[in-house]
Amino acid sequence: MFHKFKSYFTFLLKSTNEHGVHSPFVYNLVTQCFYADTNLALKSAFLKYKKELLWMDEKINITDFGAGSRCFKGNKRAISAIAKNAGISTKRAALLIRLVQYFKPKNLLELGTSLGLSTYCLHLGNPQTNIETLEGCLEIARIAINQLHKFGVKPTLNVGNFEETLPISLKNKTFDFIYIDGNHQKEATISYFEQCLKSVHNDSIIIFDDIHWSEEMGKAWEIIQKNPLVTVSIDTFQWGIIFFRKEQEKEHFIIRV
Repeated sequence: MFHKFKSYFTFLLKSTNEHGVHSPFVYNLVTQCFYADTNLALKSAFLKYKKELLWMDEKINITDFGAGSRCFKGNKRAISAIAKNAGISTKRAALLIRLVQYFKPKNLLELGTSLGLSTYCLHLGNPQTNIETLEGCLEIARIAINQLHKFGVKPTLNVGNFEETLPISLKNKTFDFIYIDGNHQKEATISYFEQCLKSVHNDSIIIFDDIHWSEEMGKAWEIIQKNPLVTVSIDTFQWGIIFFRKEQEKEHFIIRV
C-alpha cells in the first residue's frame, strides 16, 4: 500500500492537464473526452446496474487466478461486497463510457468481466459494439451474464484461465479497443499485452487498469510504454492507456483526470 501512496505523490508532481499537452490528438482526447460531461441517462443506467448488485447478499466461491484481493480474506464472498469493493468506481465508469463514445469501436475485448460493471459501461458507450469478455471465475461469470442479459447486453463471454481463453479470443481477430482488468501481476500483464499486439491496428487503443497497484505493476507499465510499437502512452494514475498511431512521434503523457 505504501508503494501506491508514493506513486500517487509522484504522479501529482509530474501530472498536467490540457495546458501541458502539445499533441493535437491527445489535446482533443483530453478536452473532448477526459474533461467532458457524461450523459446523465447513461450514468444513471450504470448506477442502476450497480445498485442491483449492491443488494445481492448471495455468497459465491471465488476462483482467483491473479494477484489476489486486498479487500477480502478467503474465497467465499457476497456479491454485494464484490460490487462495493472490487467494482469500477462511478468516476472511472463515467470515463470508460466517454472513451467508448469518443472512439466508437466496432470490436472490443475485455479481460476481467467480474460482475459485468465495466462490460455494461462498454456497452453504454456504444451499444453497436461487439463485446467479447473474459472471466476466470465461473461463479462470477454466472452472475455477470445473468445481470448483463437482464439489462439487454449480450456479449460473448469466455470463462477460464486467461492463459487458455485469451489466445482463442485473439485468433484471427482484430480489436479496436481492449480493456485489461485482470490478474495485476507483472509477467501476466506483459504477456497479455504482447499477445494482444497481434490483434491491434494503427487506431486501436488498449487500457490497463491499476498500473500503480504494486511495484511490479508499475514496472510492467514502464515496459509496455517503452515498446517500440507504442507511440502514445497516457498515465492517468488508475489507468495506463496506449495507442499505436504510426503517424505520431513517440511521447508519454501524465494526465490528471
